Amino acid sequence: MEKLVPVVVIKQIGETETILSALKKSGINCAEITFRTECAAEAIELACKKFPDMSVGAGTVINAEQCERALKAGAQFIVSPGLSPDVAKICNKKKIPYYPGCVTPTEIMAALELGITTVKFFPANIYGGLKALKALSAPFPQVKFIPTGGVNRENLDEFLAFEKVAAVGGSFFVEEALKKYNEEK
Repeated sequence: MEKLVPVVVIKQIGETETILSALKKSGINCAEITFRTECAAEAIELACKKFPDMSVGAGTVINAEQCERALKAGAQFIVSPGLSPDVAKICNKKKIPYYPGCVTPTEIMAALELGITTVKFFPANIYGGLKALKALSAPFPQVKFIPTGGVNRENLDEFLAFEKVAAVGGSFFVEEALKKYNEEK
């Protein structure tokens, strides 16, 4: 997994190439395209076709039907705001990484029972940030976290320095990449 996971919301299919080009030019080779819009599956399919060297996944996947659509479109990983046993089973069967949102010991234990050892910590700023991750790491030393939500340029390095952080997610990566990309045009 890449260390930086941009959370990408594609509102119109035409934005896909611009956003992924901007990310790539910024040195980011990963995109979590959210299932919050009508064109999400189409955007994932286009991203996988046009950017085969990037790791393209689906985010905000909340049920089995969305998971199946995302995987059919070519998603290489699945991210959820919470834990879905149905999504976990599909991903496990197809050997696709699944990163469910887990912020409590109970949720982490449920993920572990499903064989998941890397979880999204969302929203990180609301659930205690780095301090909470450090506390949760004590009883769950086998777990790695992907903090998302409230992660920004100011606290990014602090999160990445913690050995239990597998990656950091955020929409700010997209905003920064697009700004730089448009300035260079």
